[in-house]
Parts: sequence; structure tokens; C-alpha cells
Amino acid sequence: MSTSAPAAVQAPPAFAALRNRDFAFFFVGNMLSMMADNIEHVISYGIVYQAFRSETLQGFAVISHWMPALFLSWYFGALADRIDCRRIIEWAQILFISVSLAWAFLFYTGRLEMWHSVVLLTLHGMAGALWNPARQLMIYDVVGPETLQSGIRLLATGRQLGILFGPAVGGGTLWLLKPTLALLVNALVYLPLMIWCRLVPYTGHGSGRETTKGTWADALSALWGASSNRVLLGMILLVGFYAFFVGNAFQALMPAFALSLGAEDLSLGYAALFAANGAGAVTGGLLLEIRGLFRARASTAIILTMLWCCAMTAFAVSTHYVLSLLFLFLAGILNLAFLSMAQTLVQLEAPANLRGRLIGLYNMAAQGLRTFSGVTVGFAGAYIGIQWSLGLSTLVVMGIAAVLFVVTARTAKSLQPAAG
Repeated sequence: MSTSAPAAVQAPPAFAALRNRDFAFFFVGNMLSMMADNIEHVISYGIVYQAFRSETLQGFAVISHWMPALFLSWYFGALADRIDCRRIIEWAQILFISVSLAWAFLFYTGRLEMWHSVVLLTLHGMAGALWNPARQLMIYDVVGPETLQSGIRLLATGRQLGILFGPAVGGGTLWLLKPTLALLVNALVYLPLMIWCRLVPYTGHGSGRETTKGTWADALSALWGASSNRVLLGMILLVGFYAFFVGNAFQALMPAFALSLGAEDLSLGYAALFAANGAGAVTGGLLLEIRGLFRARASTAIILTMLWCCAMTAFAVSTHYVLSLLFLFLAGILNLAFLSMAQTLVQLEAPANLRGRLIGLYNMAAQGLRTFSGVTVGFAGAYIGIQWSLGLSTLVVMGIAAVLFVVTARTAKSLQPAAG
């Protein structure tokens, strides 16, 4: 038996996934689609509010964005396991385009009614829920496990770029063009990702694996077996509790935070706080890629979550506007870091035949459960104050993360081979 020591594993180079040409085009296509998603939000939300002046409808817009992920992510993940992911991505983009064109038609004809808005907002949310598991499976297929963390981190960074610049581009196109023409142009932005899907051979399932055809009972039985994997279970619980208690509900409260911090111009103050968080996420993604920091480990993901909790708690109690910007910027860096690492671990640990379902379960936890953060942060803030509601919700997440860290540490210790 050979006694030679294994070769040292070298960290992948900076922006490793982008060195893959196919992934580079996939990255750009996804970023453009996410930007188009947010451009449509800016245009449709503004016109709908002007038409109906209904805060209830605006609240439904938030619910409809996350509710499909809560109830359908598992099914869409199973669908991604069984069907060519390129086709699923195309279906999602066609649904996005159809919604944009429907808004354009209704705005142009002046026939928009409230029920139209409810239907279109729901369809838009369903398109996002359908898109996510398939595109995440495609990352694994395109870049492989060696540079998976880089691919996930870069795609998350591209998503944040879309979220960060989408509203600005949307506002600009709305100013330059009428809403109808702006939405028609926006529909074209979804096309590059669809074209990419037609040009590449990847299916999201790997060249050596057939799509699964098992029954739902078989899938549930296999998932029950996979639940014994403490890393998988820990990461899904971690993002689930984060989404349930905090998620991104604080973003809807940014105007109130700006007012409490004494911002002279409310709209500018709100925009700056929102931008600080997004800019932090983009900076975090770029910094982590350039420096090659933080290999994917469950304990590291949990520690980054706890540091994010510290930054968010500091923001909640801050009374100085500049410090609040700094805390939100830091929180953006940490948020991208721990969420991308958690998703990487789920993909790496998931059995190949269950990867789509487990990604769907991850999305249900990380995105769908954000529906309830409006209660823990938003509704509770109406009674105890938004600073208290955000601070206490964040501290709950920190406590849960601490428990998961202890459990993970004990599991890792128990798995170490005995000396001898």
C-alpha cells in the first residue's frame, strides 16, 4: 500500500468559473434576465399604484413574489430532476416575456383592472420559482464540483447586480420611453439566456446521468434517507430560519428607517440605504472571488451568518445615518457570502438523483419562507417599533445559528477517525 501523502489541494484561481466560456455567457444571460425582472417591477409597480392607489395590492405584489417559491419550489425542483433544464429555463423566460407584453398591452389600451394585476403578479412570481432550481442545476453541470462555489457565488453576484441596477435602468427607460414601449424593449432583454440554452449541450443532469423517472413515493423515501446528512439538513434549516425571521423584509421598511435616522430627503435617504446593502453584496461577491476566501464548510457558513446577525443588529440600533450605511454595506457582503456557501454545500452534498428536489427544498426555505418575515419584522414593528422587531428577529436567528454551530461541531468531531 502506498504511503505517499496526498497532493495538496490548491484553491481555484480568482473568478475560476468565468474561465469557462459557457458559464461566462450563462452568467451574463442570467444577470440580464434578473435586471429585466427588476425593470418590470419598477415600471409595473409604479403604474399599478398610480392606477389604483391600493396599499393592499402593493402588499400582494410582495406576497405573490415569494409565495410560489414556498408552495411550488419542491415541485419545480423535482421537475428539474426529470426534464431538460434548458427547456425549463426557456419556459420561465417565455412566461416573464408574456407578463411584460401583457402589462404593455393593458397599459397601452387603458384596460388595466385590479384582477389583471393580481393575475400578472402571480404569474411573474411563478416564473421566478420555476427558473431557480433549473438554473442552479445548470451551474453544477456547466462548471462541475471543482469550481461550483465560484459559479454559485458569481451567479449570486450577477443577481445582485441585476437587482442593484435594474431599478435605475427601469426608471431611466420609463423616463425616456412611455411605459408600453419600455416594457416591449424590456421583453427583449430575456432573449440572450434563451439563445444560450439553444446553443449549449448541457441539460442540468450531467453527461453520464439519466433523468429520474421515479414516483413521488420513491422521491420522498430517498429524501428521508438524505435527511440523515447533517450538512444538508443544517444548511436548509439555517437559510430557512434566516428567511422566516428576517429575510429581506427590512428592505420594505427602508423609508421608515431613513425617516428615523433623520434623512433630509426621504426618497434619497431610502434609496441610499437600499443601495448600500446591494452594493455590499456585489462587493462581497467580487472580493470573495478575487481573494479566493472561505472554502465551503458548514461551520464557516454558520459563522458568517452570525456575523451577518451582528451587522444587522448594529443597523437596527444605530442612530447615525452614516454608520447605518456602513452596517448595511457590511451586512450585504456577509449575506452573499453565507447564502452562496450554504447553496454550494447543498449541491455538493446532495445525491445526484435528488439534486433538483433538494435545491427546490433549499429554495422553499431560503425564498418561500420570506413570506412570513413580513410578520416577524413588519407587522411586529407596528407594535414594538421597527428597530426592536428587526433587532429581536435577528437575535433569534443568531441564537438558532449558534445551536446549529454546536451541533455541526459535535458531528464533525464524532466523524473524525480514532488515532492509533
